[in-house]
This record gives sequence, C-alpha cells and structure tokens, in this order.
Amino acid sequence: MARGYQIAILSDVHYASAAEQARGNDYEYRELGNPLLRLGIRNYRRFVWMDHPLKQNHLLDNFLSRVGAPDYVIANGDYSCNSAFVGVSDDAACQSARECLGKLRGRFAPNFQAAFGDHELGKISFFGMRGGMRLASFQRAQLDLGLQPFWRVELGRYVLMGVTSSLVALPVFEADTLAAELPEWHRLREQHLADIRRAFAKLQPDQRVLFFCHDPTALPFLWQDETVRGKLPQIEQTIIGHLHSNLVFWKSRLLAGMPRIAFLGHTAKRMSTALSNGRYWKPFSVRLCPALAGIELLKDGGYYTVELDAEARQPARFQFHRLPR
Repeated sequence: MARGYQIAILSDVHYASAAEQARGNDYEYRELGNPLLRLGIRNYRRFVWMDHPLKQNHLLDNFLSRVGAPDYVIANGDYSCNSAFVGVSDDAACQSARECLGKLRGRFAPNFQAAFGDHELGKISFFGMRGGMRLASFQRAQLDLGLQPFWRVELGRYVLMGVTSSLVALPVFEADTLAAELPEWHRLREQHLADIRRAFAKLQPDQRVLFFCHDPTALPFLWQDETVRGKLPQIEQTIIGHLHSNLVFWKSRLLAGMPRIAFLGHTAKRMSTALSNGRYWKPFSVRLCPALAGIELLKDGGYYTVELDAEARQPARFQFHRLPR
C-alpha cells in the first residue's frame, strides 16, 4: 500500500527581532506630517489590520507547539517585519528572518523549504513612499538566510514548487527598484523564468503540482508563459500568502477584472494593476494561506495541514487550523 504524506504550510510570520522591535509600533507612519493621516492609519491598524505588528513572535511558537510532526513543512514568505522597507539588507530585518527561519529549520530540517516573500526583498512603504527592492537583499537572503529563488520537492507523484513572486512580477514593481539596479533585476527575472519553465516542461503526465507563490501578482505573468500555461491542468492548488486574510482574498477575487486606475499614486496604482489581472488567478486554483496573525478585525490567522496521497489518486485534503492570539 502506497504511503501518504502530511505537509504543513504557514505564511507571513512577520517575526520581529529585538532590533526591529526597538523601532516602535508606529514605524510605518510616525514620520508623516499630517496628524489626521497619522491618526487614521493608527486606527486602521488598531481595529482592522494589525494593532501590534512588532509583537507577533508568540504566534510562531504557538504554531511550533501545535503542528505535530508533519512529513514536510513549507513557509510561504515574509519572515521579518521589513520595518526599514528595504528587505533583509537591513540588519534588523535580516536578524528577524534569521531567528524565524532558525526556529523552523531547527524543528523541521531537512524536511523544510521556504519561499521568498516581498519582505525579504524590500517594498516601498504604503505610507510615506520609503524603501523599495534592493539587490543586496536578494543576495543576502540567499547567502545568509539560505533561501532559494526557485525550489522543487517530490513527494510521491506530487511535485511541490516554489517561486519568487516579486521577480516574476517585476514589471509591476519596477518603480520599487533603484534605476541603477533595474537591468540586473531584469537579468535575474529572465533566469528565474527559465528555471520555472524548465521545471514545468519536465513534469510527467501523472504528476500533480502544489505551487507556492507568495504574491498572486505574479500569476498573470506565469499564465503568459506558453510552457507554464500548457501545464496548468496539473496544478492542483496554488498556495499564496501576502493578503493576510481570506476577507482580503475574497474581496480581491470580487474586484478581479476591474479597470486599471492610472491616475492613482504609485502604490495604489500597483494594487489596481494586480487586481485588474486577477481574472488570471482562476486557472491556477488559488488558495490563500493567511498570515499567522490574520487581521485584527477577524483574528483569523492560522496555518494549513495537507494530506497527500502519494499516488495522487485523490486530491490533496487541506485543513485550516486557526491560531489563538
């Protein structure tokens, strides 16, 4: 009798080292000059998004104490709070990611794999327009943190693949980069797409795919690739992170296909572009793994366990486990 596998999936841990915690809970908006805007953002964080973004470390410990002994564990990006907005080239954010990944690897290695999130590379802050993607963060994430831009794991007839969503979706994020670094980002993107294309081309007809892509903004660009598009029927589920809550995920799906709003500022325009391409999510069979903390409004964070039939005779069975806060 063929064996089965159990895998566990977590995403958006947003661990904060002591150095990130020292920056204070208002790091994102305290430099804004408009006091009413600061108050509005504070209340949005307090009642809707996340009241204490730098004080969520206990949730990783809760996960470790509850998850048991799965055969494989996948972390789907965003291991730090990215409080300097430049990714892990910032020492404090790198220390956060190092501590987070260290706990996960210490418990589950070698049966553990971690995908890149946007917090590893850097992103322009939603308020204040600071930071952005940095090549130094991409390099440090690989050399110091051991993250792989593309990875592949076989469990029976299931193939687990992880990609770097910010690289795939680079055309959307170009304004987040430094002009001098953009040519190298494009070179890295082409190399990354070639790795992805090669892996999909090698799929055998009886293999099924669980695909890990932190930010769904990347999916329309993958759909455009003929090799990937030809193998979409073999993708049983695409597991995303980034959106934190199924409330955000469902709203994103409802807004899929909305026209691009070109007159908005850079960050809002980037979000509008991602949503306008949301109609391409459906062929990927997208499922959100929420942040461990979820959002303040619903307190809906947690993680998944997945039961896999090694022979892929039946679909993978996903079970969501809510984490108490």
